[in-house]
Amino acid sequence: MRLRVEFTTEPFDLDEAPPHAVVAREVIQGAELDAVDVGPFGNTAEGEADAVLGAVDALLRSALAAGATRVSLQVNVAAEENS
Repeated sequence: MRLRVEFTTEPFDLDEAPPHAVVAREVIQGAELDAVDVGPFGNTAEGEADAVLGAVDALLRSALAAGATRVSLQVNVAAEENS
């Protein structure tokens, strides 16, 4: 099964990415995920279920430890690619 995760961390800072946002992005970019897209107002990534779920666990732990007061995320089952 493939999953797609979309997430944001708060509090926002429009002048510079706060430490919790930087850490969360580093976790996602370092995970074995496909189609990673990071942006100032939201981030998405897709991959195999185990990889996404492991990345979400690491994301939550690291972002909260780095000062996030809120992490909003959504996980959806992604369409399987035809081989």
